[in-house]
Amino acid sequence: MTDPAQATPVDWVLLSTKAYHTAATAPWLARLCTPATRIAVMQNGIDHVARVAPLAQGATVVPVLVYYNGERLAPDRVRLRHAGKFDVVVADDETGHAFASLFEGTPLRIVFSDDFLTLAWRKLLINAVANPITPLTLQRQAVLRRPDIQDLCKAVLDETVAVARADGARLAEDEAARTMATLFDFSGELGTSMYFDRLAGRPLEADALTGAIVDGGKRHGIATPHNQALLALLRAINEGMTA
Repeated sequence: MTDPAQATPVDWVLLSTKAYHTAATAPWLARLCTPATRIAVMQNGIDHVARVAPLAQGATVVPVLVYYNGERLAPDRVRLRHAGKFDVVVADDETGHAFASLFEGTPLRIVFSDDFLTLAWRKLLINAVANPITPLTLQRQAVLRRPDIQDLCKAVLDETVAVARADGARLAEDEAARTMATLFDFSGELGTSMYFDRLAGRPLEADALTGAIVDGGKRHGIATPHNQALLALLRAINEGMTA
């Protein structure tokens, strides 16, 4: 379908747009959703429910963390790669298990968590360094192996960990080092969503990722100068695309 007027209510909606396109889904959600519908929000960031609930027509919003790596090769072709030990994380509750049942028989490896907030911030830690640095340098994740880039990553992660803990995430003492170790488990040939978006001339999800960290720092009174610098550069790229 290409027109929301063609849509009728459904049991499930999988919302996998960019975070900045969420508002544009309102006409679709108005037609697709009832209070009996469930919306799986498969987007970046940490505020899945808050972002979508006002548009949900009373539907249940199910936050989903996505880890698999997707690279669009052509309009009708996408290369998907497993990027870690699992592909999708949902809450260990009735709605999370109902979501997982949709993918029975597929290669997706789905994990259930009773501490979704912590895992959401842990996912954002990965995105805090890989997503901004790859489009800014126009290099894939191999760039993260440079010693000087690793120093920058550590500074960004230390700020992000402080904000995450203030927000209630239960992170390890060596969380920043664990995040870098996770990134080094990924192939250096992997790109990121922001990297592919910049190559394609699309806007970058700066505010849903780095912006969420900066906003959290302001909310909790925590300085985030390195994240603020990255955010300024990413926003400048976005403005340059529309100039």
